[in-house]
Amino acid sequence: MSRPIVQFWYEFASTYSYPAAMRIEDLAERRGVELRWRPFLLGPIFAQVGWTTSPFNLMPAKGAYMWRDMERICADSGLPFRRPDPFPQNGLKAARIATALASDQVARFSRAVYLAQFGEGWRIDNEAVLATLVTHSGAEAEPILARAASDEIKARLRDSVDEAKGFGIFGAPSVTCADGELFWGNDRLEQALDHALNTHAGG
Repeated sequence: MSRPIVQFWYEFASTYSYPAAMRIEDLAERRGVELRWRPFLLGPIFAQVGWTTSPFNLMPAKGAYMWRDMERICADSGLPFRRPDPFPQNGLKAARIATALASDQVARFSRAVYLAQFGEGWRIDNEAVLATLVTHSGAEAEPILARAASDEIKARLRDSVDEAKGFGIFGAPSVTCADGELFWGNDRLEQALDHALNTHAGG
């Protein structure tokens, strides 16, 4: 019997993508939903509405709330949390690496990037840090870093951003289901996975 498929869209600089990335795989596995990790960039999407940085920086009251909210979420989930400096981090290289990795390595690498950034306060634009995280994901760092810098991977990541735009994605984390239904936010993961199950034609 076929399983429903959902796509998990995440941006490495996104705060709420951190707890979502740390729990979505377990949620999907327990429901029997196939999960596809889709790294992308929010910068080009924000630029369309004239934003040059995170909306949490543009709206200080919202930003202050978000940091406190993240502290609460991480404490409740048993996740380490440190506010990264600067914020937002530049996740371009990490997104290219995630795009270049084999499908069975993407989740491990992505979680490692989030833990390094939001758990330890590391700079995720640092190539030495990223090389270490690639190794921890089970891949060889040097060839993956080289592939991540190739025109092919750059084009694939641009295509992912365009695909995200096509789904109407405006923030991260987001989940899209086979019927095109969009769910936004760490607090919508369960709803997204349940929707995928309830609308799956082969279920």
